[in-house]
This record gives sequence, C-alpha cells and structure tokens, in this order.
Amino acid sequence: MSVFSLRNGELFAEDVALSRIGAQFGTPCFVYSRAALEQAYRGYDQAFGNRPHLICYAMKANSNLAILNLFARLGSGFDIVSGGELARVIAAGGDPGKTVFSGVGKTAAEMADAIEAGILCFNVESAAELDLLDAVAGAAGKVAPVSFRVNPDVDPRTHPYISTGLKESKFGVAWADAPALYRRATARPNIAVQGIDCHIGSQVTSLSVCVEAAEKVFALADRIEADGIALAHVDLGGGLGIRYHDEGTVDPK
Repeated sequence: MSVFSLRNGELFAEDVALSRIGAQFGTPCFVYSRAALEQAYRGYDQAFGNRPHLICYAMKANSNLAILNLFARLGSGFDIVSGGELARVIAAGGDPGKTVFSGVGKTAAEMADAIEAGILCFNVESAAELDLLDAVAGAAGKVAPVSFRVNPDVDPRTHPYISTGLKESKFGVAWADAPALYRRATARPNIAVQGIDCHIGSQVTSLSVCVEAAEKVFALADRIEADGIALAHVDLGGGLGIRYHDEGTVDPK
C-alpha cells in the first residue's frame, strides 16, 4: 500500500492530497488508487510465471464499473454470482468468455442470459442445478460449459462464518458424490464438462491450507479423468487476508 503515504502529517493517495479530494467532493468519500490496484493485480499474475492461468476477479469484492474496467484492461476475467453482475461485466468492457458464474442461487433466466453471452463456465453446486441448467441450455439449443464446485473438507483456519470448504459448509458438492455427478453430467446432451472448482473461504492467512486444498482437488481431478472424463481447467478459489498495517498476515509456508 505504498501509494498511500503521509507527507508532513497529511495523507496522500499517489500524488493527490486526500484533503483536496474531500474539499472537492465532500466526505465521506471512497478513494481508490489505480497504481495500487495495478500493482496488486500484476504481482498476483506474475506469481504464476509461465503456467497457463486466468485470474477471475470476484465482483462481490467491489462492483464499481471503473474498477471493473481497469481489471478488464489488465486482462482479468471475472467471477460472478448473478445476472446483474454479468450485466456489469459487459457494461465495464469485460469479456464474458473470461467469466465464471458461481453461486447457489442461479435462476433459469440468469442461466439463459449467461449462455447467450457466451460465458466461460458455470460453477455448478448441486445435482438439481445441473438438471435445471441442462434444461435451460436445451431450450436455447445450446451446450452449457460446466465445472462442479466440490467441497474439499479443508479447514481454512479463518472465521467460521466465512469458511466454505469444510464438509459441513452449505456450499459445493460432497467430495464422495463428485465422481458420480461428473459421470451423470457427461450423459447430458446440453452439458459440456470443462473442469473442477473449489472455494475454501475468505481472509485466509495461511498458504499451507491453499496448498492442501489444491492437492486434494488435483487428486480428485485425476480420479475423474481416470473415468475417461477430460478436465480442461482447475478453478481454485479463496481470499487471502489483507494487510492493513505493518504486520505479517500470510504464512509463506
């Protein structure tokens, strides 16, 4: 967060004094730094090196159109949970073909709009959702690309209300049920299996739990591919803790 600095007791965002912004626009006022956002995105992107990857910004974090447009121009994809968020991706100049549709509350109308827009993938969370998506895609004469969100039963060691990867969490397909559901999906005429997905929670402060989740998901992917079902991608989700002060929040292990 070096782009925010104190100069002679006054807080600046990049080279602009916040007092000047407050005087012009009034307070309270939300101020974002383009340099900080670009720095954070590029640092995350570069950490993958030459490995093929796509970063999908979770729109639930901040759906401001200017911020979405900035990430779109940086090459980011998007993670959405509603038709309204898909509309914001398009309005901000984002690419639906780099957009994944997550969440447990997708409606038939939202599914139809996402199929028409040509999104990258639906992250399906249940057998019932698979059935509905197959019917919606069939009615449109299209094939819907899907991943299944599986529950890896990994403890992210964060607040229980934002832990989503434990077996008692309400999200995702039960680990033991996943292979059979993949086989069921491949038999559906309007479904194209693309990958596998998981999300373990937010404010994760230990990278070791991310590694544990990744290892379990890759092991399950190998088991599914052994059934003759090809997977094009693995979607690993979870939010790292934010450093607000001079403190160590992430375990490098």
